[in-house]
Amino acid sequence: MQIRNIVIIAHVDHGKTTLVDALLKQTHAFRDNQKEMSETLIMDSNDLEREKGITILAKNTAVFYKDTKINIIDTPGHADFGGEVERTINMASGAILLVDAAEGPLPQTKFVLKKALLNSLQIILVINKIDKKDARPVEVINQVENLFLELADDDSSLQFTTLYAVGRDGKAFYKLPEIYTIDTPGNLVPLLDTIMQEFPNVAINQEKPFQMLISTLDYDDYVGKLCIGKVTRGSLNKGDAIVLVDNDKAIGSYRVQKLYTYSGLNKTEVDKVTAGDIIAIAGIPELTIGQTITDPKFPESLPMIKVEEPTIKVTIGPNTSPFSGREGKYCTSRQIKERLLKEK
Repeated sequence: MQIRNIVIIAHVDHGKTTLVDALLKQTHAFRDNQKEMSETLIMDSNDLEREKGITILAKNTAVFYKDTKINIIDTPGHADFGGEVERTINMASGAILLVDAAEGPLPQTKFVLKKALLNSLQIILVINKIDKKDARPVEVINQVENLFLELADDDSSLQFTTLYAVGRDGKAFYKLPEIYTIDTPGNLVPLLDTIMQEFPNVAINQEKPFQMLISTLDYDDYVGKLCIGKVTRGSLNKGDAIVLVDNDKAIGSYRVQKLYTYSGLNKTEVDKVTAGDIIAIAGIPELTIGQTITDPKFPESLPMIKVEEPTIKVTIGPNTSPFSGREGKYCTSRQIKERLLKEK
């Protein structure tokens, strides 16, 4: 079976999780009578995500289309959770860049596109929400092209396919419809076919010893901590001996208790995994994102994941409220500046 590993990236609220909902439903990840068929934001399972309506944690799912397994990584779009994008984007071989047809590319769009290009990912641009009254897809495409020109290191990065979509309705188009209504016929087959055409099949390297970079972590009430990543080479069986490697040095020996792959919203327990697939391993109690799991005879570590340091922006100004001057000794911006300069 062929495998495609893709990541969906965008600015917050541009429709990533809604598009994943439609992909899951149209690829028959659920039975017709399952409650998920009538739900939205299915991937946002965290209580805080449900409350705020945004994705906070990157999540993995998988759908099957034309005898191909498509592993999908749904990432946060909020700048505060950009580290989730950096930790998981290395598992993908292609990226779907979603841009709102009205808002256009915004700050986080630039950030996630930069990370995708640094990882040499092939890009599919999806202009989403073309049903908005103030949609301006042609202008937005020009803005995205300028963003590519700013960020791309070579000409090959400037080649990308563009689709148009209404993720909420589960429809994608090769060409922009002259008039879009809820009754406009369509589905996500154009997007799925483009994924098959544009994104490479994962190279299967089963002959060499097992190796996997830990990209993210999860927890199961029954088996404890799970490490998640893409198998870069070799194969692994349940019960096999493995070692945890940091800087080419083995720091612990373990045995695989459980192996999981992804299908729909579920983790499926399996006895064997092979190169190219995104998997979860149980049996290592203490580990860190960025470490490598390998065959005991070949403890070779992969490059660590680099995550940009978090930044804080603070704006300081004089009190402009009606109570200004009633409390505090200093009230003007000049005095604030002098006080801040003392901290240098």
